[in-house]
Amino acid sequence: MNNVFLRVYSGVALSLLVYAVIALGLFHSINAVRYLQYREQRVAPLFNWVIEQPEERLEFLKSITTADLTFDLLAPAEFEFSRLERERLAYGQTIVLSNNAGIHAFAQAGPDKMLGAYFADLPLESALWAARLISLQTRAVAKESRDDTLLELGKTFNLSASLVPLSVIAEWPANIQGRFLKEGWTSLPSQGRKGDALAVSFDKQFILQIDPVPTFNPWAWPVLTTLIVAGLVCIGATLYLLLEKLERRLRKLESVASRIARGELDARVDDNRFDAVGRLGTVFNRMAEHIQRLVAVQREMIHAVSHELRTPVARIRFGVQMIEDSTEDQFLHKQLSGIDSDIQELNELIDEILTYARLEQGGPILDFQEANVKDIVNQVVGEQSSVKPNLEISAEFVRGSDRWKVSEVEPRYIHRSVQNLVGNATRYAKSKVVVHCNFGQETCRIDVEDDGPGIPESDWERVFTAFARLDDSRTRSSGGYGLGLSIVRRILYWHGGQAFVGRSENLGGAKFSLVWPRKQGA
Repeated sequence: MNNVFLRVYSGVALSLLVYAVIALGLFHSINAVRYLQYREQRVAPLFNWVIEQPEERLEFLKSITTADLTFDLLAPAEFEFSRLERERLAYGQTIVLSNNAGIHAFAQAGPDKMLGAYFADLPLESALWAARLISLQTRAVAKESRDDTLLELGKTFNLSASLVPLSVIAEWPANIQGRFLKEGWTSLPSQGRKGDALAVSFDKQFILQIDPVPTFNPWAWPVLTTLIVAGLVCIGATLYLLLEKLERRLRKLESVASRIARGELDARVDDNRFDAVGRLGTVFNRMAEHIQRLVAVQREMIHAVSHELRTPVARIRFGVQMIEDSTEDQFLHKQLSGIDSDIQELNELIDEILTYARLEQGGPILDFQEANVKDIVNQVVGEQSSVKPNLEISAEFVRGSDRWKVSEVEPRYIHRSVQNLVGNATRYAKSKVVVHCNFGQETCRIDVEDDGPGIPESDWERVFTAFARLDDSRTRSSGGYGLGLSIVRRILYWHGGQAFVGRSENLGGAKFSLVWPRKQGA
């Protein structure tokens, strides 16, 4: 346990360290791209407005500022651009470049002209220029059209503008008031919102206010989602590498268990590591050895019993031959009949034991072939009817199931299993035995019902145990050796099916059922 814990803990700790390095690199790389896009999005509306009429609108910009205009028309050869940057400019996109000289924005203004601008604070300055343009253009329209003009210009410059009364200046701090009165604009800290609003002079009654200019948020949800996914992938990959080796060892253990289930009792787990899986393999090997010993003992016992029983059979037959020399016919014939009956019973017992032994060997050789199960059932019913003429023994088939009556089985063993169930039913039935058959596309089912005393529910599983006998209605006086139902269950097991017992709803007695797949390869 400690070794497994240390391996998993060390692996997870190492993966977290690696993830921290990867996450830091991802965070900076993603935000570098996002920040570049953010700056381009802030300046693009202003540049798009200028390049519609570059020369006229640059002159207009010069006319509304007392400072040196940082916008200018340049020749493309004055700057060196990368191939990607030139392609973006050719597609009409605005690009932003940062260098030691500051932040420069560029846009293609014609076949041989380029609009360039320098910004010390790009988001603020681009928003301020847009606010001034909105103010000038709104003042030029009638008062009743100002709201529509503000809405349209706001969409053009990707800003939200509104007119507020000039009296709000009295509520501003002194430093903000002073800047507004001196420069005609100021930034207004926004409470509870990201970014600062802008106030630009409009006229003697109103101030044009620009809602907070969105600031760059390095912790946006796409970034966090990417980092979380990267973390899960990193930890998942680590756990997979740690557990895949463990799973591979468990699969070996599973493979050995499957081989033992198929009858390869000498299969063993080859894992000498002293950890949880290694200890499990050791215990599994001990269990397999124990099972192998038990099976070997069982086989020896069954073969020994069959061998020992054949010796008294030979002696009985010899005694019969000796008795035949006697002159008292009535006595001799009576003894001969009893001895011959004992001989037949012993032979039947030997046959049952040998059959059970073959089925318990862990994988008898079955010759599966397509056989007509309906014919097998009818054959068994005919045989039992001739043996028990005083009973009504019949076979019933579900209508429409004849099309599926051919199944892949070992005909000899299926015949034996049906014969055992019908023979068992005839020993306890009062007057009637019914064999009900239902053949489907996937499975075959045979139910053998009788009108006898039935079996208590508490004994339903015990009746399939070898040499088991019930102490109630089904007693030793009814005959049998306690192996017939065990043989049936083993036959169905090797056919991939099941044998089980219940209560007959129609006849009131016992109901034994056989269910197996119609195709053994399915």
